[in-house]
Amino acid sequence: MTEIPSFYALGLIGHPLEHSLSPQLHHAGLDALGLEGEYRLYEIPPFPDGEEMLVELLTRVRKGKIHGLNVTIPHKQNVIPLLDEMTPTAEAIGAVNTIVARGGQLIGDNTDAPGFWADVCQRLNAHTFEHSSALILGAGGAARAVAYALLSEGWSVIVAARRPEQVRNLCDQFSAFGGQISAAKFSNYPLSTPHSPLPNPHYKLLVNCTPVGMHPYVGASPWPQDLAFPPDAAVYDLVYNPRQTCLVREARAAGLPAVTGLGMLVEQAALAFDRWVGRDAPREAMWAAVNIER
Repeated sequence: MTEIPSFYALGLIGHPLEHSLSPQLHHAGLDALGLEGEYRLYEIPPFPDGEEMLVELLTRVRKGKIHGLNVTIPHKQNVIPLLDEMTPTAEAIGAVNTIVARGGQLIGDNTDAPGFWADVCQRLNAHTFEHSSALILGAGGAARAVAYALLSEGWSVIVAARRPEQVRNLCDQFSAFGGQISAAKFSNYPLSTPHSPLPNPHYKLLVNCTPVGMHPYVGASPWPQDLAFPPDAAVYDLVYNPRQTCLVREARAAGLPAVTGLGMLVEQAALAFDRWVGRDAPREAMWAAVNIER
């Protein structure tokens, strides 16, 4: 039987972390359930400089001094060789955003994918678009989680990113997984002219998985001004700082439903909280902590 801690030591690994909202979310969760604990930020530089720090921190988790960790860039893949086990979701995505300690073993999970799907269904009604197609901008860890979520729900996915090699790797991985995924036939990305061809003008969802538009570069958008948005599409921007990104603002001005990734942040945090505490996360309290309604 798993021992229930009297004090939950939780935290986030990544770099940089100064704008993280995770402490607010998880402290709200702990407070709502009347649990003692803390959620700390563990700033660990990119490899190779941060490698020793990461190993030392995960040793503390293994010894039970820390009960659970979230992982963000640039360490979602760096942690994998240091773990004992990965969930099927994390294995398929090839990235870990949640580490659970269990009996001295470290288990890697990925709550980004189900967190994204929960939020895109809730706020953009994506579940009503059965077997539709989506265009993903970017091909990094976040794009992998989004692609996995959509492919698992029967969607087809098209990927556009700056680095063709990264796009090919992502498409090859998920084609083997059995998904309908392909690289966009753009001559380059970002799109540079109004004549750039759209891979499928009828897709129902545009998802920005790049950091373009993130604070402090709030005036930037991954979608070019000289290219019209596809008709009848919804737009989901994983960037959530600022609260209304340039992409979301422009999509709404074009008459499209559009939201940032703040809801995904809350949902993936709640799913991680579930795993650490063994109880349903108090989602209403966590949503309220970042001042948005479900």
